[in-house]
Amino acid sequence: MAHKILITGASGFVGLNLKEYLRTDSEYELAFYNREVLNQDSITIADDIEAVIHLAGKAHDLKSVPDPAEYYAVNTEITKRLYDAFLMSKAKNFIFISSVKASADSVTEVLTEEHAANPGTVYGKSKLMAERYIEQQPSPDEKSYFILRPCMIHGPNNKGNLNLLYKVVRTGLPYPLGAFENKRSFLTVYNLCFVIQHFLLARDIPSGVYHVSDDEALSTTEVVSILGTSMNRKVRVWNISKPLLYTLARLGDKLHLPLTTERLNKLTESYIVNNDKLRSVLRQPLPLTARQGLSITAQSFSNPHNNSI
Repeated sequence: MAHKILITGASGFVGLNLKEYLRTDSEYELAFYNREVLNQDSITIADDIEAVIHLAGKAHDLKSVPDPAEYYAVNTEITKRLYDAFLMSKAKNFIFISSVKASADSVTEVLTEEHAANPGTVYGKSKLMAERYIEQQPSPDEKSYFILRPCMIHGPNNKGNLNLLYKVVRTGLPYPLGAFENKRSFLTVYNLCFVIQHFLLARDIPSGVYHVSDDEALSTTEVVSILGTSMNRKVRVWNISKPLLYTLARLGDKLHLPLTTERLNKLTESYIVNNDKLRSVLRQPLPLTARQGLSITAQSFSNPHNNSI
């Protein structure tokens, strides 16, 4: 008999990939809650649900000034009501997809779960408030919660800075940010799906917070090189002076050009996530390396009609 799993946020980027991933395994029967159900004052979970995967949320919006009330309503309050419903249900495991931004928006050292959380954005604060609510609720011994904090996720249907980099490489234009030396962690959505499945019916994994990332960190220049290889293009790298680039980015802020100060910072900052705690409970390697995952994402950009993982 298949295990019945409840998923929220199934129409989002991670949700679409997770549905495809789990549907290849006849062990699972999937049920879904949309925003209309989640917005109800009282949420109930059917008796045959064994685990809940909470993906629904308001993502960090880089294009507009966020509405704080909406972030808290979606990321915090809905999570609280859903977790209350989980505690009242017969389901055993609750998986909440949070974010490393619930811990820190920028880091100078490797980020671990022991880092004192101090998010600077409304997005990060709303996720952290949801995490703390889950941690503070009395929970029966037979129930477990897993707060997964992914770093930058990419994969089929992904839109964002990786897509922008891909377009730059595809045009044959030189990559102009070679003067920046950074390292950052990435997470292929395939590895995230693998991790979620591992936690779904787990009985021997302690409840708590787990950082989720690919094993190795890469520089943006390395990422550009991987994207170029996926297109059989040799990437030219220019070491344009940093002051000039920041001047151009500030101009981009005013003229709404692709290169803005926020995007420049995102592309060149260092953000390394430690996943040792996760690996200690997985007891097996992640399916893909960071380079393999980026190659798959790049191939999905060039062939958007083939988005299988």
